[in-house]
Amino acid sequence: METSDLKRTAAHLMDKSKGLLAMDESTGTCNKRFEALGIPQTEEYRRKYRELIVTTPGLEECISGAILFDETINQSVTDGTLMIDVLKQKGIIPGIKVDEGTIPLDRFPGETITEGLDGLGKRLSDYYNKGARFAKWRAVITIGEDIPTPTAIKTNAYNLARYAVLCQQAGLVPIVEPEVLMDGNHSLQQCSEVTHQVLHAVFNALFDQHVEFEGMILKPNMILPGLESPVQDSIEAVADATIECFLRCVPAAVPGIAFLSGGQSEQLASERLNAMHIRFKDKMPWELTFSFSRAIQQPALEAWKGDDKNVAIAQKLLYHRAWCNSKARRGEYTPEMEKE
Repeated sequence: METSDLKRTAAHLMDKSKGLLAMDESTGTCNKRFEALGIPQTEEYRRKYRELIVTTPGLEECISGAILFDETINQSVTDGTLMIDVLKQKGIIPGIKVDEGTIPLDRFPGETITEGLDGLGKRLSDYYNKGARFAKWRAVITIGEDIPTPTAIKTNAYNLARYAVLCQQAGLVPIVEPEVLMDGNHSLQQCSEVTHQVLHAVFNALFDQHVEFEGMILKPNMILPGLESPVQDSIEAVADATIECFLRCVPAAVPGIAFLSGGQSEQLASERLNAMHIRFKDKMPWELTFSFSRAIQQPALEAWKGDDKNVAIAQKLLYHRAWCNSKARRGEYTPEMEKE
């Protein structure tokens, strides 16, 4: 694919009123969520749940792209239409998660590396032929005692860059996801320092691997205190720390940044994204949006519970959550919208 095609796809994904829906939970993760709600952990129930998502009325008003799991890209809705085709009919660009999860980084206790580079070029070509036009790879960085180490940061950055260049060669826009986890008792400042180091390493690796910045999207964490931190900073402090970090680290050539939710509550994720747009609207050189999973899907999943008679209300809740985030993406969200 030509760079111009990658740029067009990235621009479509970064539509000024929309965001991305991450529906790429692995089989294990999806089954854990089902188990907690008493939903059978079978392929058919996973198919039903994903059908509920892709057929939600009006979803395309708020969502520009959907990240799928390998199982989903091959599944069909009840009438036999492939889910990927349902998305395309709505004008939602299909994407695909291509990493194969994390494993321990040898000789670096508490740190991980993401697998999946072996044979990736062939897999990307196959996904392109099936209709995917972007992909996602997640690297995980943990803040703890004496970690992250420079080795863990550099190794994960290198793998992200190799993935990204293989994507662009296959005609897919790479979503580059270096996630600094919320787990732990670290402060907002510690998260900012680590995220700063990670983003610098990632963009240096991307540059070294000749990745076209104009044809990629960054999917980072917000700058947040650890979940166990005794100080939970204000929405405004999070917004300021996050955008100030990105202004120092993310090249203006990158067309967009799409946040992961990382375990934030649904409402708090929306409030923080909204505050960034209110406080920095005219200072950001890139589009800033969402690429949430649980922060959009969880209310719908809890309402559905695997029962067909609950599909309509679950879809209304899914649409509402996506709508709230599309408002936040423009700095127009208010907590009162949660009651609508």
